[in-house]
Amino acid sequence: MAELNIETGNPKLNEKIIEWMTWNQNLHFKKEAEYFIQENSIKTLEGLFLKRLKFGTAGLRGRMGCGYSQMNDLVIIQTSQGLLEWLKNVTPHRPKVIIGYDGRHHSKRFAELAAAVFVHGETDVYLFSKLVPTPFVSFATELIGDLGIMVTASHNPKDDNGYKVYWKKGVQINAPFDFEIQESIKQNLEPKPTSWNTCVLNNNVTDPLIAVMETYYSNIWDGPCDSNADVVFTYTAMHGVGYPYIVEAFRRAKLRPVIPVVEQIEPDPEFPTVKFPNPEEGKSAMELAMKTADENGSTVILANDPDADRLALAEKTRSGEWKVFTGNEIGTLLGWWCLHAYKERNKDIDNSRLCFLSSAVSSKVLQTIAKAEGLYFEDTLTGFKWIAQRAVDLTSNDYTVLFAFEEAIGFMCGVQVKDKDGISAALCSAKLATTLYSQGKTLCDKLHEIYQQYGHHLTENSYFICDDPAIIRAIFHRLNHFKGCQNTYPDNILSGKYKIEHVRDLILGHDTTQPDNKPYLPVSSSNPMITFTFSNGLCATIRASGTEPKIKYYTELCGPSHIQDVNILQELLREMVDAIIFEFLQPEENGLIARIG
Repeated sequence: MAELNIETGNPKLNEKIIEWMTWNQNLHFKKEAEYFIQENSIKTLEGLFLKRLKFGTAGLRGRMGCGYSQMNDLVIIQTSQGLLEWLKNVTPHRPKVIIGYDGRHHSKRFAELAAAVFVHGETDVYLFSKLVPTPFVSFATELIGDLGIMVTASHNPKDDNGYKVYWKKGVQINAPFDFEIQESIKQNLEPKPTSWNTCVLNNNVTDPLIAVMETYYSNIWDGPCDSNADVVFTYTAMHGVGYPYIVEAFRRAKLRPVIPVVEQIEPDPEFPTVKFPNPEEGKSAMELAMKTADENGSTVILANDPDADRLALAEKTRSGEWKVFTGNEIGTLLGWWCLHAYKERNKDIDNSRLCFLSSAVSSKVLQTIAKAEGLYFEDTLTGFKWIAQRAVDLTSNDYTVLFAFEEAIGFMCGVQVKDKDGISAALCSAKLATTLYSQGKTLCDKLHEIYQQYGHHLTENSYFICDDPAIIRAIFHRLNHFKGCQNTYPDNILSGKYKIEHVRDLILGHDTTQPDNKPYLPVSSSNPMITFTFSNGLCATIRASGTEPKIKYYTELCGPSHIQDVNILQELLREMVDAIIFEFLQPEENGLIARIG
């Protein structure tokens, strides 16, 4: 490609552009690169070719496009070559690799390129023949494989894609393996001539779909259910892969078939009916589902994100309004249901060997229920790579993990899938709703009953968009250098009206709730998170997203079950959250963009 005569004024940049253009064989991405070269967009070119998309949280995720810092054919091949060499070094036998993909642009192509690398690398490759939910790859990895790869960007915007990696037991890759794989990728960057040859897949891959589906559906969580209750479910796949798998799950469970949101039921990488293909956004992402439900006399909405690993839930109240449950509220309902269903099937049990798990930023309602019922509870860092690994560890020590969740509408009902699973969570939610409706109760009624029994848990979670990592770093640096030196923090809000009693800083490794001031959760400067606990019981956590340009906040205020006027608690929570945002995040000074909707 020397004939390009690339001259940017930076010899290293010239070299990396020529290298990428020489190795790349995809004309679509080549044209994009040529445009930036012709425009002499130096800053853009530096970002694309001098930086590399990092193999981190469970793999890769980023915008699709040319260069080394985006998702494209060459980056997929390089990643797969590095992953292959790492796998062969740590696996004493001929490895088995599971590969799946969703309906995004380039997902099938990326999956086939990855499969070709592993076929040429003398591994047994199981490539799904159709679009599948992400949890199917996790499940298949434990069932028949050594390593799993899912090409998906989950609920990210349409221009993104990802490369998610699972290891033994179907748990996402975690430290130190992610660092080892990153180094192996760096040592295997030049694509082998065979790596582009996907024709080799014709006779050298196995389709695991039927075997995985049969085993999956026979193993996902079961429980008592009155299938004759008069409840109609509306379902949206959010332009993703979930619909046929939900239909089959409901058929096998002998539940009434779902009413589909026709406009969103087929996979569509353009996501034409939603601004963000993420049901976590609430009503703004579920308008069509509500319209469909209203037209069909449906009172419960189930919504998966595009790769069907998350679940959103909504119910029409008796007053005719739609209630969209938060992730914490769904976790409360499903946690109660999983415990109830298990106890219905197992009469003589030792509650102390039953276990709930949730992430550190999720509601502590499961901890409250566990304490009241004599169960074991743990919280983990945010992310199912942490939750699932603890579930595996506890299961190996004879605990029964009933349920785990994170507030970002991720739920693990049992341990059949070692990851969040929107299909089994939808089935559990449908069984719960069907059982309640047969008793003349609603999901809202049950949630109220749980809070009346175990105490009110009021939460308010949201985020601000921030595209500048330096600003995010500065916000956290200010909070843990509040008085000008390290490990000094705010001690109150609203000029002393509400005092801070404890601080847990997982950036610097400082936790005043522990005798030695050292946190029991892992410390990471690259995944900043600080938790403030106030003397009145409010808990507030601020963290940076690991996959999106967001700074998130999570707050929870717990009140005793006997409180009659919950509005008092709600007003207190609102006052404190407003102060935390204004004093700690300083949105105006930092140019933060508030969540819309």
